[in-house]
Amino acid sequence: MPRDLPVANDVYLVMFDRNYQIADVYYPHVGMESHVLGHVFRFGVFVDGKFSWTSSWPKTMKYVDDALVTDVTLQNSDLDIKIHCNDCVDMVSPIFLRSVEITNPLPMDREVRLFFCHDFHLKGSSNGDTAYYDPNRTKAIIHYKTDTYFLMNALTQSGAGIFQYACGVKEINGALGTWKDAEDGFLSGNPIAQGSVDSVFSVQVVVPASSQASLYYWMIAGKSYDEIERRDSFVKSRTPASMMKRTADFWRLWSGKERMDIGNLDPNILQQYKRSLLTVRSQTDGNGAIIAANDSDTLQSTRDTYSYMWPRDASFITMAMGEAGYFVLSSRFFNFCSKIILPQGWYFHKYQPDGSPGSSWHPWIVGNEPQLPIQEDETALVVIALWNHFVRSRDVDFVTPFYRPVVKNAGNFMLQYRDLTTGLPMESYDLWEERRGVFTYTASAVYAGLKACSNFAQSFGEIDLAKSYSKGADEVKNAIIKNLYDPAIGRFLRSCELLDGRAVNHDSTVDSSLAGVFIFDLLPADDIRVVQTMKQVEEKLTVKTDVGGLARYEQDKYRSMNDYDSSIPGNPWFICSLWLAEWYIEAAKKHSDLDKAQEIMKWAASHAFESGIMAEQLNPRTGEPLSVSPLTWSHGAFVDCVNRYVRKFKSLTST
Repeated sequence: MPRDLPVANDVYLVMFDRNYQIADVYYPHVGMESHVLGHVFRFGVFVDGKFSWTSSWPKTMKYVDDALVTDVTLQNSDLDIKIHCNDCVDMVSPIFLRSVEITNPLPMDREVRLFFCHDFHLKGSSNGDTAYYDPNRTKAIIHYKTDTYFLMNALTQSGAGIFQYACGVKEINGALGTWKDAEDGFLSGNPIAQGSVDSVFSVQVVVPASSQASLYYWMIAGKSYDEIERRDSFVKSRTPASMMKRTADFWRLWSGKERMDIGNLDPNILQQYKRSLLTVRSQTDGNGAIIAANDSDTLQSTRDTYSYMWPRDASFITMAMGEAGYFVLSSRFFNFCSKIILPQGWYFHKYQPDGSPGSSWHPWIVGNEPQLPIQEDETALVVIALWNHFVRSRDVDFVTPFYRPVVKNAGNFMLQYRDLTTGLPMESYDLWEERRGVFTYTASAVYAGLKACSNFAQSFGEIDLAKSYSKGADEVKNAIIKNLYDPAIGRFLRSCELLDGRAVNHDSTVDSSLAGVFIFDLLPADDIRVVQTMKQVEEKLTVKTDVGGLARYEQDKYRSMNDYDSSIPGNPWFICSLWLAEWYIEAAKKHSDLDKAQEIMKWAASHAFESGIMAEQLNPRTGEPLSVSPLTWSHGAFVDCVNRYVRKFKSLTST
């Protein structure tokens, strides 16, 4: 189920599913460790002798404008109750906060009990957990395992806290969980449980006739009892209301720090731009890792997640965020990359937020031939992103420590990891991680990566090295045009293979990643070869249903919803659609040429959730999200597209 509402700081991420249930909790890294794994935290209401879980209620799930603070309304006509909630993670501490306002439209006072359930799987497992009620210092429910603690508490307007509680077992001998104990409106008071456990507590309020009553709930993470106890005391003394206000104020300041002259952009695009900035921030760990997606539902089908840092995704995202003015995120990312790059000058497939290598399906040997399990565009993109950062920041002191590990080691690798006869990069895996070969997109990235290395070497006074990198880049460019452009069909090819110094087995599949030819400045966007290529990309990959958008490539089978319908080349992806918009932007000669790009950006914004969250891809018939959400790269691509649009609009205005 998609994650509609992430809220986070540098170390603590809480994510809600479409039913407004907490479905993922990460601490002490964004994306690692996972303590819920999609086992949802239910939220229930008992009033007038009736009980209901709010997951089934009609609801609106949005954010407060320009902040990582939710704005959720739940309504139940059978119970005659409306509930409004705001949620956030404190700007500094690992403290999740929720305000709840209950509206009673009836002309009589009513007792309402709210039930908060906690189905933790601490450190990714339900084995060896403990849940208990602490009657002493905190008067709260606490879950712990080894050095991971969570404390849950509440406070009403009258100063009352937890009303009733229960701790119990789940997933053992058919036990569903203690949440079932809530459905009669009363809790057993069982004070402790160990093993595979959950907990639930209720808060009791009297809501006056035709009026409202409010309360606060919080969930604190920490590494010891003393730590969570101190934070609980801090919430009570500082008050949840003031902490939520300071957090909302912080995010409004953060998201509005750069004043944009947006030209003729639609206001909905600007709103989505700010939401995308905030979403990227919510998926970024304080250690510098920009996580691809933190939607644990993929575990159900693959037994793995997207909760990793892919150097590719993260490089594209950090460039977009850097141009938007968020250099701190970029700085952390490059520090992260300097620690993970191998001495040989390349990166593994993907990484955990703590810097350790992630899982991979790229083999080290095929047949009897050893090979590097890499996607070479990832090596190139980090250098491209670092040069992009340096051009904008001109911070020599910052980039100097990265010159040898991130630039020279990667540059030497890219220079050497080539076929000496053709000049093309050696084979590696494509950006979609599905096939091995020499790809136009990857080779274009290597060209741009070597150019970036040359620029750095020139800046640092290593002239001969700069010439060597530049010569290598030119050789790659010439090899791409010679071997991967087919004048007979008037466009670039997706890939080829190398055999005895020859480019063979050319793949002419139309692939949206052919946009890399202009994205990496191999050729300008208005070059006839690029124009012909992108026109065919648009023609062949546009999803010809009411949903629209662009597929990744012809006959894309990944999570396919196509029953061999020729109007659907594959599921529409946000990033692929936005690449087409970027081509229209870069090729524009006058303001009216930008209209098509703005149409695509409007399409992207209109196919986000009500909250502004974007998935990886969409059902081509219904427009429903598919795969993970949010996909951080989708939001980074939207930010990049708006940045390019504003830049181009200004340049056309000045001419």
